[in-house]
Formats: sequence, structure tokens, C-alpha cells
Amino acid sequence: MKTRRCEHCRGDMPLTARAHARFCSGRCRTAACRRRARAVDPVPVAMTRRRQWVRYTARKVPLTAAGKVASSTDPATWSTYGNARRSTAGAGCGFVLTSGDNLVCLDLDHALDEQGRPLPWARELLGQLPDTYVEISPGGRGLHVWGRGTVGRGRRIRRGEEAVEVYDRGRFMTITRRPYEGASSALADLSEAIASLT
Repeated sequence: MKTRRCEHCRGDMPLTARAHARFCSGRCRTAACRRRARAVDPVPVAMTRRRQWVRYTARKVPLTAAGKVASSTDPATWSTYGNARRSTAGAGCGFVLTSGDNLVCLDLDHALDEQGRPLPWARELLGQLPDTYVEISPGGRGLHVWGRGTVGRGRRIRRGEEAVEVYDRGRFMTITRRPYEGASSALADLSEAIASLT
């Protein structure tokens, strides 16, 4: 008789397991479901675990998951990732940056051409970054580069075509779940990149 194996840990199934059982325990079933959810969802776990999520309107006004006006500085108006994702209020989800979370976002405006290719300045900047989570902005022409670091006061840097905004607090950033060219689902330290921009 062939030994049945758990689909998650590959260990032997208990003798008492039902014929259609796929996992040896509730623990393995839960772990497999979480792994599947992570595989489908590109947003880094370091962000999805935090209760710093909002919805937003077409004009980028933050909303609660219930559709009321939210604030990027009032945690009482934020929700979990799951609640924000399930909500149909507004146009999409956003993540609120706070001073204590050590997360930072570089907003590259008009970084992509009409075919979705990076413009020369954006290609050069992306080439200098460590492997981190990057996603395409809602309009399809910008990029949001997510990572770890601190900025203090947010900055807008403009040099010729280059238009970069850097924030780590007091702002919410839209989340599209559209990773740019197989971006990592990890968050790298962007401190050096931030320092080179200023």
C-alpha cells in the first residue's frame, strides 16, 4: 500500500486521516493556505501585517474601509489589509507611512513611456537600487519603490525629466498590486539610494 503524504510538509499522513484529506494537521492546512495567499499577492508581508491601510477616491483622498473620510495621521481611520482589500469604497487601496515603521516609498512620477518601458533617468535609478518591491502606479506611467529607511521630512526632487518624491511618514501611497517586471516581494534597505538623491 502506497504511503500518503501531506501536501505541505511531505510527512506521512496519519492512519486516521480521511481518504480525501490533503494535509496531516490543521497547522499544515493553515500554513499551506497562507503560502498560497502570499504566492498570489505580491505586496510584501511586512506591509500586509500592519494596520495602516486605507481606501482612496479617484482624486486620491483617503477613505476608511467603510467609505468615510480618513486621515494619513489618524490611526483610528486605518484598517487591516484584508478589510481594505475587501472594501469596495473608492478607487483602490493605499498604505499609510508612519514615522515608527521604518518603511519608505520613492514615488517616481512619469517614469515609464507609453509602452511601459522606463525612461532613461528611471532606468538608471532602478539600476542603482537593491532588489526590493516596485509596483506600477494607478495611472500606469509612474513607479512606487518600497523599502526600508528613514527620510524625516518628505522631499520632492526634480532634475530635468527626473521627478522623485520620497516619503516615510504622514502620507498614504496608493497600492496597485501590479509589480514592475518581477519585482521582489521583499523590502530592501534604501538608505543609500535616498542619500544619493539629495
